[in-house]
Amino acid sequence: MSSTEQVLVIRRSLFDELGSFHGLNPEISRYLPVFLQPGNHFFVSRAEAEEDPSLKQLIPYVVVTSGEKILHYRRGTGSGESRLLKKGSVGIGGHINDGDGLGEAFDSAAYQRALMRELQEELSLGSAFIERPLALLNDDTNPVGAVHLGIVHQCHLAEPEVTANEEAIAELGFLSREELAERNDQLESWSQLVLEGWGNLRTIG
Repeated sequence: MSSTEQVLVIRRSLFDELGSFHGLNPEISRYLPVFLQPGNHFFVSRAEAEEDPSLKQLIPYVVVTSGEKILHYRRGTGSGESRLLKKGSVGIGGHINDGDGLGEAFDSAAYQRALMRELQEELSLGSAFIERPLALLNDDTNPVGAVHLGIVHQCHLAEPEVTANEEAIAELGFLSREELAERNDQLESWSQLVLEGWGNLRTIG
């Protein structure tokens, strides 16, 4: 974690005002446009944000699929979040930084740029794909979740052609939901919640 890294946050009080929840919430249009309105978001140092539960860091969390299978990996050395080291995950993504905007403007276009930047930094996609948002994700039951708020997206590949660009992404491979269920105890809590609610989301494919 860089000491100078600036990450996008909202105030926890805004999330509570709109209606906080546990797990997945497919009402993205109720939350994200409000979060991206001027005055409702700002950048702070990541070190500060990680220790301040009055703030929520917005995290794009992309689930990559092909056919009926879901991309799984294990968080290896070099992971930006040491508290999740060696945990299994079905989500690709990370913090939104101040460089993703244009000057002081940070809107839906800047958010989309940040989403694609994170995805392309972490993975090389060798196939055509369709991407769309699915749900918001919240878990206040642990210290990591308490200071983050996920925006779950699906990236559906025409063919299962993908490789990792970072050593933090280990043991990369597509698994069925049944195979992932067998590994549930080894998954980070966000991935557990995504898989628990996957069948209720309007997914592609």
